Amino acid sequence: MVKAADREKNPAGSSVWLERRAARSGGGPAGLDRERIVAASVRMLDRDGLGKLSMRRLAAELGVTAMSLYWYVDTKDDIIEYAIDTVYAEIDLDAVAAGADWRERLRTLALHYRRMLVRHPWMSPCAGQYLNIGPHAIAVGARIQETIRDTGLPIGRQPSAMSAVFQFVYGYGTIESQFGRRAVEAGMDADDFYEKSIKAFRDDPAFMESVKPMEDLLEERATHGSVSAIWDRDFAFALDILVSGIEAMVDREAPGT
Repeated sequence: MVKAADREKNPAGSSVWLERRAARSGGGPAGLDRERIVAASVRMLDRDGLGKLSMRRLAAELGVTAMSLYWYVDTKDDIIEYAIDTVYAEIDLDAVAAGADWRERLRTLALHYRRMLVRHPWMSPCAGQYLNIGPHAIAVGARIQETIRDTGLPIGRQPSAMSAVFQFVYGYGTIESQFGRRAVEAGMDADDFYEKSIKAFRDDPAFMESVKPMEDLLEERATHGSVSAIWDRDFAFALDILVSGIEAMVDREAPGT
């Protein structure tokens, strides 16, 4: 495929969203279209991860030949870019818009973003690999920018505030999603995996001696409740800290302060 070679020549500017692909002559396989291909790729990525996605395996999932896919996509990177943008559509921008103020809208955005990352553990490893400029990603980015703008921070401070909140969300969602995937690989639910993981080192006297300064924190973690409750509680409080920090910086940056 010519486009694959072009990607190698210009990796910095390469994206399926920037390419104007000429239509294939003739007709594609019956019952197959790009939407069906992308939906199948998301299912495969959720189930098997990035490392196992291939044109051959995707074709088998769809019950077609691998060459059939090339009517609609040129490379595996195309498919991943389409899949990334598809899952961005899961962030409910109407629910965000319904927020009473920027604080509520920011919390809703952060929560939906985190949940999307947890549902799709393959998303996090894609960070930085693609330009991420599909229509749904752009819509989410615009809503994030609008929300941060409404904080009252000066324009020069707004990118930093966006980074503080959404790099935190990305990191938090990444750890949570990978923990969930590891639990599944171990054949356990998240609570059982967490309980057994904590017990593994709490039952080791030598190890516990080395982490004695953190003993009270470990005790709190072990007795708080389900791991999902811990994820939710910590996320909400950390987000409160960030919102409070933005409020404080708005006051600090105000003219005459």
